Amino acid sequence: MQAVILVGGKGTRLRPLTADRPKPLVPVVDRPFLGHALEWVARHGLTDVVLCCGFRSDAVVEAIGDGSAFGVHVTWVFEPEPRGTAGALKMAEEYLQDRFVLINGDVLTDMDLTAQLRAHEETGARATLALVPVEDPSAYGLVRLEDDGRVRGFLEKPKPEEIDTDLISAGAYVLERDVLDLIPAGREVSIEREVWPRLVGEGLFGFVHQGAYWMDIGTPQRYVQGVGDVLNGAVRTETLERLAGCPVAAGAHVDDTAEVALGAHVASGARVGPDARIGAGTVVAEGAFVGAGATLDRVVLLPGAWIGAGAVLRDCVIGEGATLGDAVRVADHVIIADGAKVEAGTILGLAGVARPRDAAGRTTPAREAAAH
Repeated sequence: MQAVILVGGKGTRLRPLTADRPKPLVPVVDRPFLGHALEWVARHGLTDVVLCCGFRSDAVVEAIGDGSAFGVHVTWVFEPEPRGTAGALKMAEEYLQDRFVLINGDVLTDMDLTAQLRAHEETGARATLALVPVEDPSAYGLVRLEDDGRVRGFLEKPKPEEIDTDLISAGAYVLERDVLDLIPAGREVSIEREVWPRLVGEGLFGFVHQGAYWMDIGTPQRYVQGVGDVLNGAVRTETLERLAGCPVAAGAHVDDTAEVALGAHVASGARVGPDARIGAGTVVAEGAFVGAGATLDRVVLLPGAWIGAGAVLRDCVIGEGATLGDAVRVADHVIIADGAKVEAGTILGLAGVARPRDAAGRTTPAREAAAH
């Protein structure tokens, strides 16, 4: 079977992490985000993958190659400009089989694609949408189903009195090839707004994935949470098998007085100093350094980042090669840009920035710190 994965987005809500790094390559523990998606589809027998790329496609190609490292074979399709979900799919038409799965590459999930494919075949559908229930339906566009699973309609930006379902589209669709005939070529087309409404009553079904993990990691909050959920097994990935239950990888250098919690990951080549504490949900990537007495909780520390002594970091992302001085405090899902330098004693958070004062009582600037 075949999967088409859309990976053309810029990930603007994750800037500065995605200023130069395409969103599909944002690290999620031991793999780029896209690597987890490829392993997920391979687990369900979808080993022939078409990747539709946009922003920084050169970097994505370099990182993924032919896909063999992730158990798939990749065919590449490049958008000359953003074409939308259906427009990008239309560009891949010449490579597509009679039936395939279209996937939004922004989602971290372990949905059972095998079960969705089986349901699609049993109903004789032209298209089957993956659906998941959510706790707060008012924040999403909703999908209404008939009792037999047929899509009855869609409800965008619902008012409280209109909500009669908790189901939303989860970004994975089983499609028959003739759906491509509904997509005009050569322009931007939204599959959600222009294709699905035309299929209501014409073979459009939904399949509800009860109990599956599903998250769009496109914001700092959800990115940090998604990394933690990979580490604690809330979402099924191959990562825990690779880590073999050990939070400290072979080749990492962790001082005997440091504490590394289960549910954290200190990568090979990383260094953790005396009395430092690495909490659950934290990744200390290759070549990163954590100074003496520093505390990290739910922190994504990218390769080569340097954290000074006594720093306290919580719920944040520290970019590749960034340097944080002694006693720096960062929290509230701040993202420090790649290569940034933050002076000792600086405090960074969404509530504002407090900076240390010199002997004359003047504030000292935090050089080159970039926060989102």
